[in-house]
Amino acid sequence: MDRQILRLAIPALGALLAEPLFILADTAIVGRLGTSSLAALSVASTVLLTVVGLCVFLAYATTASVARLIGAGQQARAIRAGIDGMWLAVGLGVVLAVGLVLFGHHVLVLLGASGEVASLANDYLRLSACGLPGMLVVLAATGVMRGMQDTRTPLIISVAGASANVMANWLLVYGFNLGIAGSGLGTAICQSGMGIAAGWIVARGARRYGVSLRPHSSGVLSQVRSGIPLLIRTLSLRIAILLTVVVATRLGDVTLAGHQIVTAIWNFIAYGLDALAIAAQALVGKYLGAGDHGATRALLHRTLRWGVVTGLVCGLVVAASSWWFTPLFTSDPQVRSAATVTLIVVSVLMPMAGWVFVLDGVLIGAGDGRYLAWVGIVTLLVYLPALWAVAEFADVGSAALMWLWVAFGGWFMAARAITTGWRARGTHWMVLGAT
Repeated sequence: MDRQILRLAIPALGALLAEPLFILADTAIVGRLGTSSLAALSVASTVLLTVVGLCVFLAYATTASVARLIGAGQQARAIRAGIDGMWLAVGLGVVLAVGLVLFGHHVLVLLGASGEVASLANDYLRLSACGLPGMLVVLAATGVMRGMQDTRTPLIISVAGASANVMANWLLVYGFNLGIAGSGLGTAICQSGMGIAAGWIVARGARRYGVSLRPHSSGVLSQVRSGIPLLIRTLSLRIAILLTVVVATRLGDVTLAGHQIVTAIWNFIAYGLDALAIAAQALVGKYLGAGDHGATRALLHRTLRWGVVTGLVCGLVVAASSWWFTPLFTSDPQVRSAATVTLIVVSVLMPMAGWVFVLDGVLIGAGDGRYLAWVGIVTLLVYLPALWAVAEFADVGSAALMWLWVAFGGWFMAARAITTGWRARGTHWMVLGAT
């Protein structure tokens, strides 16, 4: 079982780490164009990342349904579910792309962009939005491949796409002198290419099992029904993260800058924990589809142990090296002090984060989206009083940042740990069979 977990988790980690290279490449290339262009990229990429992040349910829902059918030995139905999920991705991607092209400028203004920055950001956003259908197809196709116990192919697609993105953007920005618009165009071209490649791989599997590539309305609607609860769950997490940033902003520049450092390190570690969650999704769906209650329960315990141990190891590394990390991000002694103290606190909370990430993956793989949607709303409501208390009573500086992360990494994550842990102790989520 450990070998199965690692066989899925390690390539999944590589794919997760490759994805941020799109924005990193854009940042490095556009940064040479000047401050206005870099500021424009910051606000435009925030919009794009938010849209794509909310659509991650396309991967999660497809992974769960395909893995369950694979476990039940119904490969053709599994591919059929994946094809319908990809058609949903195409439709949603087109709608979102058109929306951003027509109304993206208004969104940028709401986020505070103005003047030259707003104009440049709109240029980037309108062009890069054209790649959204391809990017969402990649999410859905990745879910199909994960459900079929394949995380290596998504890794290859991600690495190839990120590499091509660097070359295309450099050529269009500087070779053709298109400026930030060239970066948006290059990103759209590469995302579309990734979508075509991922779609072709799934289509090849469909031909092997004699599955039609045409959409089935009932199948697409089924994907919508399974995806909406996961969208609500993701939205509740995004709101919690956004409100945390709002409070950090209110607590002053030192707290906000330190929060950015701590968040960057937290998110990096989260990729490793997410990789375990992806492995749990794929394997839980497969075992439940096969009707194997014992293997499902054993996998739950084993992946939880992996999550907690990984969180513990990461926490020890962060605690031991926080004094070294922070000077890499800032020369301000107040910000360094606040971030260093907070990282030590966060390191203690890492094992609980590992528990939460893995349990999320297990329940998503089991298709327990409705429960996750409801507890997502509940945990957000539980988090709000703690966030309010920090905003009202915390002092500025190191103490404020520390208490903010006690609220988020401690209180909020504990609420998620309790609600998902309580669910996992029972058997209601263990629905055996293909459906």
